[in-house]
Amino acid sequence: MSVLREVAVPRLAAAELEPIIGPGRYTRLLAVATMLRERLGRRTIWNVSSTAVGGGVAEMVRVLAGYTAGLGIAVRWTVIGGDPDFFAITKRVHNQIHGQIGSAGPVGPADAGHYERVLAADAKELLRMVRPGDVVLLHDPQTAGLTPALVLAGTRVVWRCHIGADQQNDVTRAAWDFLRPYLAPANAYVFTRRQYVPVWVPEALTRIIRPSIDPYSAKNEELSTETVAAILATIGVLGGGPPPAPGRFTRHDRTTGEVTRAASVTAEARPGPGDRVVVQVSRWDRLKDMPGVMRGFAEHVAPGGDAFLILAGPEVSGVADDPEGGQVLAECVARWRALPAATRARVLLVTLPLDDIEENAAMINAIQRHASVIVQKSLAEGFGLTVAEGMWKGRPVVGSAVGGIQDQITEGTGLLLRDPTDLAAFGSQVRWLLDHRAEAERMGRAAQEHVCEHYLADRHLLQYADLFTEVIGG
Repeated sequence: MSVLREVAVPRLAAAELEPIIGPGRYTRLLAVATMLRERLGRRTIWNVSSTAVGGGVAEMVRVLAGYTAGLGIAVRWTVIGGDPDFFAITKRVHNQIHGQIGSAGPVGPADAGHYERVLAADAKELLRMVRPGDVVLLHDPQTAGLTPALVLAGTRVVWRCHIGADQQNDVTRAAWDFLRPYLAPANAYVFTRRQYVPVWVPEALTRIIRPSIDPYSAKNEELSTETVAAILATIGVLGGGPPPAPGRFTRHDRTTGEVTRAASVTAEARPGPGDRVVVQVSRWDRLKDMPGVMRGFAEHVAPGGDAFLILAGPEVSGVADDPEGGQVLAECVARWRALPAATRARVLLVTLPLDDIEENAAMINAIQRHASVIVQKSLAEGFGLTVAEGMWKGRPVVGSAVGGIQDQITEGTGLLLRDPTDLAAFGSQVRWLLDHRAEAERMGRAAQEHVCEHYLADRHLLQYADLFTEVIGG
């Protein structure tokens, strides 16, 4: 039985970016792609991650690999295998890098043994496919242990870390000490923020590359008001009964898809088409603080108005590398049941099916486009792509001033919550945006322009092209 699972890479046409990024940026992208093809020769660029669905990393890999393939560059994507104990270990590493230790305690030597055994099987299979000279882009702690075997086999390994903490402490240092022996042989390292780089990573081998979004993906494409309403009615988060026709969206291959699946919704009522809605979309992860968002809304937003809150995340059984998702969702449901009846009627907990990744993306798109205010009240965050996604849709965003969120939201493009545990301040910011519609709309327009300038795929591709050219010695 195969340990690895190869993911089909869509071929995305970079030409579609030109109307948004302009001819100058597009011409540069084509020129750099031509240069990289020549430097690579017969080499292949590999992406190796822990999942193909359910999070921002998988979405970015799908998009960037898709545009890379569309530009005529050989690229492949594989997902590692692992048992529940392996993913429990890597989740603990993930939390420690964010400065958090759960009830299982810090990772240690016993965990290292199991971690190594699982990745040894993955490495054995991967080495049957990669060739000396290929570039292998490993994503996050789950894949770090593949580095020594790949380097020994003659591949050029770049480790890409999508997470981190602004302040290092004993907890984060212990996590980095766990990973250091595996990562030391890497040829290059990529981090989202300078603050995330551990002290032992060589400066000369380090690049800072911020994530990006694809404006043409099913999650970010423009949707009409009618389409948004149809999708929301189908998944079960909008009152008024089933739509007369399914909501349609554009797939990556430019065929038309339809949203036909329902979400799992915990709610006693549904907002109507004209009701104001506050939305947070994220994984059911403790660091995303969905319970805190619910409490902040219940105590500081709901009493002053008639808005609804939608907390939306993926179906927890579909995200293999996040074993805590089911626990966090269950805690949210328990807290929802404890809310006062009038408030409970204005809070919806929504889990979105992952059977069809692009259909899932269209559901998220519709939820975000229907929002009056989008929030991302994370306690810690590597980057937080849902912030850029919400800004791209022209919505005002309230985000915690942690990690990459504070890089995305600049003055006039959204509101930063200095202390993500301050629920009164959170509620005050959300309430202000709900009460000041003209200002909120101006903020949303500025946010979309900011994302267009700084967080689209062409910039991301250019930075990787530069890095890969250097890694292969061009």
